[in-house]
Amino acid sequence: MSETTVPVTRTAASAAPVIAESPTPRGRRARIALRTLQVVLALFYVIASALPKLIAHPSAAEGFDRMGWGSAGMYTIGVLELAGGIALLIPVLQSVAAVALSGLMVGAFVVQLTYFDGENAATPLILIVPLALIAWARRGHNADLLRLVRRRA
Repeated sequence: MSETTVPVTRTAASAAPVIAESPTPRGRRARIALRTLQVVLALFYVIASALPKLIAHPSAAEGFDRMGWGSAGMYTIGVLELAGGIALLIPVLQSVAAVALSGLMVGAFVVQLTYFDGENAATPLILIVPLALIAWARRGHNADLLRLVRRRA
């Protein structure tokens, strides 16, 4: 099997440097702030969100039983949140992880509205904002991921 490389062409929209990738002091501060945000969100998803589901904490189990999803649904969501939290820290997966976790948060919002009468429905919406920022700021890594996947195929 032969390997081929695909030349990367930049459009006018992607030609402008992203602030978080600029070598200026402002860019350095933006990189540090963005990385800090990623670490905080990763810790949130792994410790505060996934862990209670994966250890079947009574508060998590009660909510999933109330929805009728049981332990299978609870463990599935817990694994997805754990994987997303870890992927937020892996450079080539950061943007994709942020988009995937945003999708999970849209689902959490809908669940909060339908099963829990909107109680805590703002939390998933609030989390989508920094996830969208990460997805946008780290979008350059998507090309790296695509090249990696194509090389493996």
